[in-house]
Amino acid sequence: MTPAGWICECVNPACLLRFPAAWEDERRLICPVCGDPTVCIPLPPKEGEEGSVHQAPVTGPTVSLLLDNIRSSYNVGSLLRTAEGAGIAHVHLCGICPKPDHPRVAKTGLGAEEIVPWSYHPNARLAAHALIADGWRLWSLETGARAEPIFHIRAQEADQVVLVVGSEVTGVDPALLDLSERIVCLPMDGAKRSLNVASAGAIGIYWLRYS
Repeated sequence: MTPAGWICECVNPACLLRFPAAWEDERRLICPVCGDPTVCIPLPPKEGEEGSVHQAPVTGPTVSLLLDNIRSSYNVGSLLRTAEGAGIAHVHLCGICPKPDHPRVAKTGLGAEEIVPWSYHPNARLAAHALIADGWRLWSLETGARAEPIFHIRAQEADQVVLVVGSEVTGVDPALLDLSERIVCLPMDGAKRSLNVASAGAIGIYWLRYS
């Protein structure tokens, strides 16, 4: 059984940097801050990597994800990883969203981009119409007068939900909001009025799947 990696500590008393390193990374032997040698202790495999991961029962609906013109490849990769982990049925990438074969998507997707089912649609409005015609219920993650706090909703009331997550700059396309059965939002009690799109999407995805 291969250890998960290393925890390394610099031997220089004036430095003592402590940092993790991948199992095969020989750079762990030298402190990246002061250049002195390090002492490295192997990490045991993470729980779940040998098939023992805890799986909570899914109590929410079948969920697909529609990403509406998300421009950052890192945000797309992160959402694909969340989608794969939560058992999302399908990810619909629309407009200017980078596709999973984009090299920077893999930096945050960490392999999920090769697993999760996905398709690309140049026009999110047309994609949404087709999904609704197939029996999916469109819910958008957005703020506004129609928005309901997502934690007040019983996700079990729906069998199939497409969660729409919109552009980092402009939010969800108004045409998609018009098509949405519900608009859901995250409570914001600080000075900022929104979260990073990948963080907000992850909360929405897991709430719908396990609420």
